[in-house]
Amino acid sequence: MANIKGQMKRNLQNEKRRLANAAFKSGLKSSIKDVEVAVENKDKDAAVIALSFATKKLDKSISKGISQKNYVARQKSRLAKLVNGL
Repeated sequence: MANIKGQMKRNLQNEKRRLANAAFKSGLKSSIKDVEVAVENKDKDAAVIALSFATKKLDKSISKGISQKNYVARQKSRLAKLVNGL
């Protein structure tokens, strides 16, 4: 454990950010899963709505620095292809 005041504060901030990022990642994975489930159930309307939400979450993950842009582009393309195949 650090005994420098600035480092103690930095450790608290890092832990808070780690938890927030983990929660966001979990929500992101859930939104991607929602699209896949809607496609699996052949529910076009639900799939389109879920795709819109997942795309929004994916774009936000880039701006937050959680995901890389190529990962996001690949996921958006993959999900759009699934939905358009219905």
